[in-house]
Amino acid sequence: MYFLYTIIASLVSFFILRWLKKRRYCTDLKRLDGKTVLVTGGNSGIGKDTAVALAMRGARVIIACRDVEKAGKAVREIKFKSHSLNVFHMELDLANLQSVREFCKNFLQREKRLDILINNAGMPSVLDWTDDGFSMCFGVNHLGHFLLTNLLLPRLKECAPSRVVTLTCSNYKYQKLDFQDLNYNLLPFFTYCRSKLANIYFSQELARITEGKGVTSYAVHPGFVQSGWTAHFSFLFRMLMQVIMWMFFVSCETGAQTVVYCAVSEEAARNSGGYFVDCQPASLRPFARDAGVAKKLWEASERLVKLA
Repeated sequence: MYFLYTIIASLVSFFILRWLKKRRYCTDLKRLDGKTVLVTGGNSGIGKDTAVALAMRGARVIIACRDVEKAGKAVREIKFKSHSLNVFHMELDLANLQSVREFCKNFLQREKRLDILINNAGMPSVLDWTDDGFSMCFGVNHLGHFLLTNLLLPRLKECAPSRVVTLTCSNYKYQKLDFQDLNYNLLPFFTYCRSKLANIYFSQELARITEGKGVTSYAVHPGFVQSGWTAHFSFLFRMLMQVIMWMFFVSCETGAQTVVYCAVSEEAARNSGGYFVDCQPASLRPFARDAGVAKKLWEASERLVKLA
């Protein structure tokens, strides 16, 4: 009898876990032939699976990442999985604003089109500093992508209709921005939450300033994903998280579905500035919908990256 109860409990647990991990898939079959897509951090995790999905649709895909050796390996894997030879990589270090500027200069000289920009690369909850003296989370997750997007915005407008998809996280709800201390770098988790909130404000303000100009913007929470973000932490923490991720987190392929949805779906195109979860629009906490804060962050970011 004990054995029977154990079997029943195991089956119930199994189906509960499957239900918790159930997600929608992007069913839009839109082709991207002739389109150029740029994916930051496309050498691993959600970024790589996004690159595979968009390359399969016929897009010219460029992954931008810091490690050239890993990027080369990722390009080979993406080509193999997508059956496309139209995949390339360029070097980009989002923790160094000069690297961002050099990347954009090279990209604009080399590429005549940019139809979809996927701001995917990100740093987890770590306490470190960028080369420019910003907290690593805020500097990479927000400022690096802010500068990148602004420098590439003219090309996006030229290729309209075009899209910018920025990855964020539902953890944004646990913090608010402090404009007296945007460079906050004390508690790792709170630093990360603030950077993800900044991603949402950035996406909203980008949608506002590009309204009527052919560029649409989306913030995406991909879900909690089984990716390599734990590499920045101790061995014991990694082992613990491997068990938790296996039980509750979704695969990178599943996590990429909402990113792909926002990159191709006509339904998403009608919700520029929106926040998307599980291939559909989702609601935000009231403080994360504050247009005044979004505008203030944009202006502050312009000063920090020396665009203003």
